[in-house]
Amino acid sequence: QLQLVESGGGLVQPGGSLRLSCAGSGFTLDYYNIGWFRQAPGKEREGVSCVSSSDGTTYYADSVKGRFTISRDNAKNTVYLEMNSLKPEDTAEYLCVAVRVHFRRCKLSTADYDVWGQGTQVTVSS
Repeated sequence: QLQLVESGGGLVQPGGSLRLSCAGSGFTLDYYNIGWFRQAPGKEREGVSCVSSSDGTTYYADSVKGRFTISRDNAKNTVYLEMNSLKPEDTAEYLCVAVRVHFRRCKLSTADYDVWGQGTQVTVSS
C-alpha cells in the first residue's frame, strides 16, 4: 500500500531548528506533488509548504515564508521540511501529503491530495 512516514518532530526552544522527513513507502515520490500541512488544537488545518514534481516549484504559507524550506532527495525517496527560527505558534502536528500529478504545480489545499501520513508532533517551547 502507498504510505507516507513522517519523522523528525520533537521539542525545541524558540529560535531553534528542526528537520522533518517524509519517506515514501510503496511508491516513488518524484512522480508526486508533496505537501506539508499542520494542525494545532483550536486552529484550522493549515497548508505550510509544497513542492511540485514537474519543475520543483515550491510554495509557502506567509506565516513560514523565509523560515522554512522544503526539498527533495529522490535517491532516498524522501522530502524534507527544514524549519528555522521556530516560534511557539509553530507548535502543531505536521502531516505529509502527496498526489500523483506530475505535470501540475502543487497547491496548499487539502482537496488536492489523496495520500496522507500519520503526522509528527512539533513543540516549540522554552
